[in-house]
This record gives sequence, C-alpha cells and structure tokens, in this order.
Amino acid sequence: MMTFLKTILIVLLVYFGLKFLIRLATPYLMRYISKKAGQQFEQFFGNDPNMNAQREKEGSITIDKNPSQNSRSSKKVGEYVEFEEVD
Repeated sequence: MMTFLKTILIVLLVYFGLKFLIRLATPYLMRYISKKAGQQFEQFFGNDPNMNAQREKEGSITIDKNPSQNSRSSKKVGEYVEFEEVD
C-alpha cells in the first residue's frame, strides 16, 4: 500500500512541477517563436520596402513579364442556360 501512495505522490509532483515549469517557460518560448517568425518574414519579403527603388535608376522602366499572345481561351467552359426571374 505504501509503494502505491509513493507512486501517486511522485506522479503528482512530476505533473505539478512540469505544469509550473511550462508556465514559467511559455513567455520566453512565445517570444522566441515570434522572433523567428519575424526573421523568416523579413527574409522572405525583404526588410527594406524601398530596396527595388535603390537598385534601379529613377525614371527607368522594367517589364517583369511579357503578356501572353493568346490570352483568350478557345475552350468551351460550359453551356449558357437561359432563365426567367420569378417574382
């Protein structure tokens, strides 16, 4: 009977100890996660919004993508259904 009580006591102490440690570590963990997300965001989008303006001369024109020659599709997407509005 005594070993059973010791086991329950140890389980409860571990549970409450982990709960306490998680409460202490959560603010630091959230700060770390938000910092890493901010770094990835800056790396992906660039940290300077005027970076393109510095690379190119003022007044220069650049074309990133030429428009496609066949912009109209010849595929029949569906059929037209005529309807009357019912009051």
